[in-house]
Amino acid sequence: MSLVVRPPSADELASAQELVTRSINNLTVQHGFGAIASAQPPNFQAFCLQDDPRSAWLAEDEGEIVGFASSWMCGRLWFLAELFVAPGRQGMGIGNELLVRTLRHGNEGGATDQCLITFAFNVVSQGLYVRHGLFPRVPIHLCCATRESMLCHAPGFALRTAPIHATSADLAQLRRFDLAALGFSREKHHRYLLDDPKTEGVFFLEEDGEHLGYAYVSANGHVGPLAVAEAETMPDAFRTALAMALARDATQVSAFVPGNSDALTIAAKLGMRFTLPMVLMSKNDFGNWTHYLPRNPGFM
Repeated sequence: MSLVVRPPSADELASAQELVTRSINNLTVQHGFGAIASAQPPNFQAFCLQDDPRSAWLAEDEGEIVGFASSWMCGRLWFLAELFVAPGRQGMGIGNELLVRTLRHGNEGGATDQCLITFAFNVVSQGLYVRHGLFPRVPIHLCCATRESMLCHAPGFALRTAPIHATSADLAQLRRFDLAALGFSREKHHRYLLDDPKTEGVFFLEEDGEHLGYAYVSANGHVGPLAVAEAETMPDAFRTALAMALARDATQVSAFVPGNSDALTIAAKLGMRFTLPMVLMSKNDFGNWTHYLPRNPGFM
């Protein structure tokens, strides 16, 4: 093997995502979950690469892509968005070579916290992360239901909502909720979501107009990220976000829900199935996961 690890070009991201898709499906099929991934345009990966060219690494062997890793930073947090090795190439040290380089990205950027979300059944990768000082902290469940079955339960709009705009006032509100839930601002990621025509962002409001939190709902019926200032707001916020998802034409409703969140009880009561177990791993305890629902394992 003649391994070369280097930064990718933007034109190589689509091929890298094809590898990611193959790797995910190879893993989930082996563990009885079936093929869950389909190749998607590398929009977020391209956004991260443009934001910071040090954020992605590609491993190739004689011109063939055999591994890919990408990460992002916000404030003091470094987050590993993706690290995948081609099926049949695991156990050759490729993942470690990629992880060392992505961790260097965080260290050079001054990150004091390191974090990722991975499959709970991917014990080989968890061992790699633990060797580098990242430990399992919070279980996260992908909760799913068909739109038809959810309509039988018909969660209503428990809170008022107002659209989020990319104004300084709205971005300041978003910063307040992110600081309460995560401890750092995600302004660049909010701008990314607000530019996505397939995603709707709203604030949750009290009757008097006070802002309680925010959520994004995608055209495919997926809820997240969602954040609230106070944990007691989470049940009503989650019900409202699910009602927004049901108002769309998607055939399925879904959300990633931390295992210590009150939203998990709501999901179970509404008949959502826990379809994919994941786990958040980090260097230090950080964030208040009773206040936050991730968007997906790469975005957080």
